[in-house]
Amino acid sequence: MKLSLALFLIFCLTACSSLANSLAELTGLSFLHDRRSSVVIALDENIEDSAIIELHALDDVKERAHFNITSYNGKVLVTGEAESEAIREKIIANIRIISGVKLVHNEMVVAPLSTMQARGEDVLITIKVKDALTKIKGKPGFDATRVKVITERKVVYLMGIVHEEEGVAAAKAAQNVADVSKIVAVFEYIDYAGKKN
Repeated sequence: MKLSLALFLIFCLTACSSLANSLAELTGLSFLHDRRSSVVIALDENIEDSAIIELHALDDVKERAHFNITSYNGKVLVTGEAESEAIREKIIANIRIISGVKLVHNEMVVAPLSTMQARGEDVLITIKVKDALTKIKGKPGFDATRVKVITERKVVYLMGIVHEEEGVAAAKAAQNVADVSKIVAVFEYIDYAGKKN
C-alpha cells in the first residue's frame, strides 16, 4: 500500500514536471538554454504528439505494447516493450512516416509489458540522474537542462545536442547513479566552432 502511494506521488510529480517543461517550451523560457531553435522544439513536440495519437488509435498496439516516444532535433527514441516482433515493427513503421522524423533509434524490446512498479523505479532513476547532472563541475558552458534523460528497464538513455566532453561527463555522472544497469548515449555532437550558446 505504501509503495503504491509512493509511486502515485512520483507519477504526479513527474506529470507536473513534464507540464512545467512543456509550458516553458511554449512560453519560450526554454530558449534560454536549449540549443534547438523554437521551430525545431515545436516540431519535436508535434512528432511526439502525432506518434502517441497514431499509436493509441491502433487497438492491437495500445493493448499489446508499452511505449515511450522522445523526439530531439527530429531524432526519435522509441523505448518500451511489445508483446511480439510484429507489434514492435508496426510501432516503428508508424513512427518513421511521421513528418519531420529524421532518424528512429529503436530501443523497444519484445518482452512482457513492464509493471507499474518497474515504471515507478525507472522514474526514480531518471530523477536521480537529472540530479547527478546538475552536480557536474569543470565543464564551462555545461547545462544539465540540455540533456534529456529517459529510463526504461533501468537502462538510461541520454539525448541532446552537446559537445563531446559534455556528453562524456553526462554519461559518467549517470553511470554513478544507483540501480542504473546501462547507459545509452544518443547524443548529437557539435564542435566548439559551431557552438550555439
